[in-house]
Amino acid sequence: MEKNIPEEEMKVELNLDDGTTVMCEVITILEVAGKEYIALLPDGQENEEDQDVWFYAYSENPDDPNEEPELTYIDDDNEYEAVCEAFDEFLDECEYDEAD
Repeated sequence: MEKNIPEEEMKVELNLDDGTTVMCEVITILEVAGKEYIALLPDGQENEEDQDVWFYAYSENPDDPNEEPELTYIDDDNEYEAVCEAFDEFLDECEYDEAD
């Protein structure tokens, strides 16, 4: 299950461990095994073949909807693989929808 992202691009600013900041486009938010994950595309990736999608665990504070969502690394290989599979299914659905 994924959350619908509005047609307009949503952007997220990520502060990386090395101190750099990267703007990313939000592709979608996926639900896998009862947890939410966000798929991000870093800006500046012009060549479609070189595009890397970044996945993070995603959580919102239900008590304060105005609070910034929390993004955390996915450390578990099996969890990461499940998110990748869910993202592949999302892409397949997008391609199917475009074909209609």
